[in-house]
Amino acid sequence: MRTAIIFNHPNEGSYCNAILQSVTKGLQKANHEVDLIHLDNDGFNPAMSKADLKAFVDHQPIDPQVINYNERLKKANHLIFIFPIWWDIMPATTKGFIDRVLFPGVVYDHHPRGFGLVPLLKNLKSVTIITTMNKPKIMYSLIIGNLIRKVMLRSVFKTIGYKKRNWISFTSVKSVGQKKREEWLINLEARFSKSN
Repeated sequence: MRTAIIFNHPNEGSYCNAILQSVTKGLQKANHEVDLIHLDNDGFNPAMSKADLKAFVDHQPIDPQVINYNERLKKANHLIFIFPIWWDIMPATTKGFIDRVLFPGVVYDHHPRGFGLVPLLKNLKSVTIITTMNKPKIMYSLIIGNLIRKVMLRSVFKTIGYKKRNWISFTSVKSVGQKKREEWLINLEARFSKSN
């Protein structure tokens, strides 16, 4: 199995980085080949330019970095996104990855009957989103409305047609205490060491 991890957090000491390490260890124990797309270290530009938009409309990516990411996504059996929730949604760099890399003609196509989308990543079996936030779970769920579930799982990947989707949400990260955070990391490593 080949897993592509799309990671977005600029602070190397963040809890997201600790999650990345635990997930990677677990996947390696399960004999997955791990392909890390580290958006911050890669200097990925999330802003779509005029040239990018024309390329998007033409279904022909032109940015070498986007083309590279596309080729790596084509080889993946599983996608894992890891990022913090800031102001109730994903950081701009993750949103830019969705906008600029999930390309028509590469990741999906329009249905020939004109309604809906058709997935094109033939090797892709599942998508997992892993997030951190400081809000309590009930506040994000009831008051904010679980925006990540709506945007990433339903609006993006369900619309494209990928059926196996999962969201692992770590809430109240700063207030739960070190012991709980360590337990989460141990459980994550164990969970992904059993993935197939």
